[in-house]
Amino acid sequence: MYAFTIALSAFLLFAVQPVIAKMILPWFGGSSAVWSTCMLFFQITLLAGYLYAHWLNGKLRPRMQAIVHVTALAASLATLPILPNAAWKSAAGSPSLKILALLAVTVGLPYFLLSSTSPLMQAWYARTHKSGTPYRLFALSNLASMVALLGYPLLVEPNLATRMQGYVWSIAYVGFAAVCAVTAWRAGNTSLARVSLETEEGYARNVSVYVRFLWFGLAASASILLLAVTNHLTQDVAAIPFLWIVPLAAYLLSFILCFEAPRLYNRIVFVPLMLAALAFLMHQLWTEQTSLTLRLAIGLFSASLFVVCMTCHGELARLKPDPSHLTGFYAMVSLGGAMGGLFVGLAAPNLFRAFYEFPLGLGICAAVLTLVYLREAWPLPTPTRFAAFASLVIALGVYVGCVAHVLTVLTRGYRVVERNFYGQLRVVDQGSARFEDDASRTLVHGTINHGVQFLREEYRRQPVSYFCPDSGVGRGMNALPERSRRIGVIGMGCGTLASYGRWGDALRIYEINPLVWSIAQTQFTYLRDTQADLKVAMGDARLSLEAEPSQQFDILVVDAFSGDAVPVHLLTLEAFRTYFRHLRPGGILALNITNRYLDLRPVIESAAAAHGKVALAYAYYAVSGDFLCFDCDWALVMDRATLDAQPDLKRGAELLKPWLHFRTWTDDFSNLYSIVK
Repeated sequence: MYAFTIALSAFLLFAVQPVIAKMILPWFGGSSAVWSTCMLFFQITLLAGYLYAHWLNGKLRPRMQAIVHVTALAASLATLPILPNAAWKSAAGSPSLKILALLAVTVGLPYFLLSSTSPLMQAWYARTHKSGTPYRLFALSNLASMVALLGYPLLVEPNLATRMQGYVWSIAYVGFAAVCAVTAWRAGNTSLARVSLETEEGYARNVSVYVRFLWFGLAASASILLLAVTNHLTQDVAAIPFLWIVPLAAYLLSFILCFEAPRLYNRIVFVPLMLAALAFLMHQLWTEQTSLTLRLAIGLFSASLFVVCMTCHGELARLKPDPSHLTGFYAMVSLGGAMGGLFVGLAAPNLFRAFYEFPLGLGICAAVLTLVYLREAWPLPTPTRFAAFASLVIALGVYVGCVAHVLTVLTRGYRVVERNFYGQLRVVDQGSARFEDDASRTLVHGTINHGVQFLREEYRRQPVSYFCPDSGVGRGMNALPERSRRIGVIGMGCGTLASYGRWGDALRIYEINPLVWSIAQTQFTYLRDTQADLKVAMGDARLSLEAEPSQQFDILVVDAFSGDAVPVHLLTLEAFRTYFRHLRPGGILALNITNRYLDLRPVIESAAAAHGKVALAYAYYAVSGDFLCFDCDWALVMDRATLDAQPDLKRGAELLKPWLHFRTWTDDFSNLYSIVK
């Protein structure tokens, strides 16, 4: 019963994370930062659950522990099902605190009780079973978490609508509450089997303040690097939101191995590997290495994270205390994880201009492991101890010096480096307008070009990069009537599309990120140079359009990707319905589907067909020597009558046909894995 209860709680604990995050993702701009904020909430709530378990086990008698916990389980059923209230939707600003509040109201109490289950059950097991190793139950909980984590993208997401996922999880939670209540009641009625807890082999003998600090530091180091590597992979290597699963799986696997089979952590093997991993990660940040292939980069970063987490969690397992201190141990470990999450998820975006948390996390990890090894070296004979201390301190000093250098590398050479909830933006100049035709200024989000303006006067006002006249969006613009036009744009970038504005045109741009609006105004001139009457609507475009009367656009351009990340809520059946409401009869919907990793054509075709429209795909390849235009892919969606009246639109276009077995994306269902190239 103990094992089953722990496994079920851990499974539900990790299963709910992608379920609830996917539900609220469209409400806050579809940014990958929503995932990071959700992870922060889960870590904080996990800490609260561990503290509750520590208090319950330490302050109340067994029977009272059972009564309190069963009562809390019964109260949590009143919060079901875990379907968030649409009143929480946000259209602007930095929504981190709002997301945290929403999660607390929607899933806070069930998640809190699930979090407390593993340490509570282990403590009760240690109390009622004279023999047995409670820490193996911790490894079991992490194994169940891994199953839930990997099962979501492979089994749950492709087969269940989002609301149905919420209902199924809620039903499963009711079953868990019943099982947990029975186990708690039995534990409360069982006499003590372990009257005195003697220190056993494999447990730390001295739970000093120093040891408790090491518990905290090791857990915090692994947590910081988990989130830092996740951010790096999803924003600077491959902007695919679901890549967060890979580093989290590596993190969990290290926990499983270190606590289920602690002998697998061998210092002779892992300390050299850890040094190599820290050196590799520092080298990648130092050189801003981009020559690695996608698969190799993901593999090496994830493997390095696994080695570092294996070292941190292996040392943590070596320092685990006697089961009498079990709940305090888990509370300190959880505190470290939560502080790491707060540092990366909340403090860093508001305090740092660049992704400083990654090199700082490497430095913190190196410092904490140095403290672990200094403790190990203390009992050595004096000459040997002095040599060990000197070697460790010198090595740490060199590594900290590397960290300091990398902190300068991250901003060196850029005109602007800024970040907020929606990610990091950089502006960089290349070449000199006095001597080079292709001198340019570029806005970069992660590793993705979000707009270019050439600095020579003759090119400054031209639509360039992904928006050239021969691109799909250029073809759509040129097909518009000569009269005064109404143009809508979702996603500002550096403002390139404003160059299509003529006298008498009305141009309305929707932008969710205030930092983009600021940079487009101060670093680029497209918005100042446009001849159109320009209006900017700040906030999530979908929510803004839903609240507005029909704008009667002649063309509505959707170009709102963060890096290469796809804001799914802008590509659903319901989103297209909103777009078509804002188009005049015969209007054109243009969508930028340029993406290195995802094939968006089936998404566009199915949504267009569901509304009785046709979709054309345009693949543009820049000719040799043309530095003004970039390779890009666009889709134009329109009525059949509009296409028949504009035969030039068919030239060089692919009329999209239905994809076999592709399920149309809706607000309640989407599956990114189905369109991975």
